[in-house]
Amino acid sequence: MSNSLKGGEFLIKDVDFNDVFIPEEFDEEQLMIAETCSDFVETEIVPNFAALDDHAEGLMASLLKKAGELGLLGIAIPEEYEGFGQSFLTNMKANEAVGSAYSFSVAFMAHTGIGSLPLAYYGNDEQKEKYLADLATGEKLAAYCLTEPGAGSDANAGTSKAVLTEDGKHYNLNGQKMWITNGGFADLLTVFAKIDKDRVLSAFLVEADSEGITMNPEEHKMGIKGSSTRQIFFNDVKVPVENLLGRRGTGFRIALNILHIGRIKLAATVLGGMKRAINYSLTYSNERKQFGSFLSEFGAIKHKIGEQVIKTFATESAVYRASKDVELMIDKLKAEGKSYGEANIGGVAEFEPECALLKVYGSESLDYIVDEMVQIYGGMGFSSEAPADRSYRDSRINRIFEGTNEINRLITVDATMKKGMKHKIDLFEAANVLLENLDDIQAVDSANGDYFEIKHAQLSNLKKASILFLPVIQKTFGRKLMFEEEVLMNISDMIMNTYILESTLLRVEKIDKLSLKPDVSLYKDMLDVLAQDMIRSINKSGFDIIGSIADGEEKEKLCKSLNTLTCITSVNVKEARRHIANKLIDEGRYIF
Repeated sequence: MSNSLKGGEFLIKDVDFNDVFIPEEFDEEQLMIAETCSDFVETEIVPNFAALDDHAEGLMASLLKKAGELGLLGIAIPEEYEGFGQSFLTNMKANEAVGSAYSFSVAFMAHTGIGSLPLAYYGNDEQKEKYLADLATGEKLAAYCLTEPGAGSDANAGTSKAVLTEDGKHYNLNGQKMWITNGGFADLLTVFAKIDKDRVLSAFLVEADSEGITMNPEEHKMGIKGSSTRQIFFNDVKVPVENLLGRRGTGFRIALNILHIGRIKLAATVLGGMKRAINYSLTYSNERKQFGSFLSEFGAIKHKIGEQVIKTFATESAVYRASKDVELMIDKLKAEGKSYGEANIGGVAEFEPECALLKVYGSESLDYIVDEMVQIYGGMGFSSEAPADRSYRDSRINRIFEGTNEINRLITVDATMKKGMKHKIDLFEAANVLLENLDDIQAVDSANGDYFEIKHAQLSNLKKASILFLPVIQKTFGRKLMFEEEVLMNISDMIMNTYILESTLLRVEKIDKLSLKPDVSLYKDMLDVLAQDMIRSINKSGFDIIGSIADGEEKEKLCKSLNTLTCITSVNVKEARRHIANKLIDEGRYIF
């Protein structure tokens, strides 16, 4: 397997199935680490779901510390700081395993991700020596303090200030932070503030027991009720100068880079929630009878289960493809002499578009899956006594975490276009060639050819559709393009759906060509349904764009081209979904 593609370059190049990683290729050690995480969730967290939601005193912190004793908080931390030093891909698989633990997974991810990674990636030797091993073992717990009442998505609008004391030994820190996960029990805070009259943020390591730190009571939230979420106030808190993280004025960059990582981590985490919700859905539909038949015997329920499975399988395919690409880039940067932190930051930053779109697709897929879980449970789904309640409430935050999905849609298209404008990928060159040759566009002949050849031909046309409008919107809107968010989000959805579909196609093709499963027909069914849905979605997004940018002859020509590029022969999605659902209904659990 090679990693020849740059971030966003999938839009203009063909990808071979041999060059992507699929979940079926996890090795025994990686699966064992994930199983350890799953066992911990089932034995320690599941029995405490209700107690965590009730904020049982000290329970969340004690469970995090138990996880630390088992080494689960240090999976990605280097061995020299008491971690396991595991690869990026292995860490993503562990995140999935913990992702089914509702509020605990939020606390866990906040500690191991945004809580620990700023120090692990940007800290100097002295800072890491002082704090990092304790974070890896759970001796100390961490939180990340970025958001303020007047600064959410626009993080750099924060007003927290740090002023150097006269003796030059401390910064006097003043400000207010809100929505701080783990705030109620964290020992170490990564706090973002502006030094003196700086226009950009700096980052500081602040010990939570420092004089001058006060907190509001726990927030009452719609979901993830078991996680600690507090407002934190800093009143003349003296922070030693040696606790400045990174260089002065680099806090905004630190925050953004950590959020890039958080996005792909969240996409892996929601997989755990998806699979738990599907298993609950299967159990209930196999036990509940209506009109003398089990719910699982009804076509409408099979449709829901089939869709739940397809969205999970597609998300998983894309998450681990991207995770391996990131890992290979990290290894490449390390081989070039980059430090641990520089390599990890650079590896994720290269695939910024993919990280953003995965966060969007994963979180929205989980929302769909848990919503259908409530529907499968019917009236019981609306009862807090059934598991659908917690699944539904806790999933909603994921579309807000790590940057709202609106922000991440804009990041997807913006990061992709910037790569093209900076000639890091030949994006606009390919788009302009396409525009100059619209008359040569051909629809895919779905009646002739090998199954995978047809699917790749359809995918190739979707890639063309996704880049077709880029030069046109630049020409139409110029510098005002950034204000045309509806159009940009249409393009973003086209890019996202293309990547998800390609990842799923390559996974199914690899399973088939390498004979990794005895029956590939189920996987082809998933691919067929997904392809039909994605192609129709891309067609709609494209038409929405055309109506916003063209009229007359140009409009007619673009519409014709889009219809040609998104022309497919309909497949029997009803039977495909039933085939998938029947297999899971028989097994009683998610098996893919």
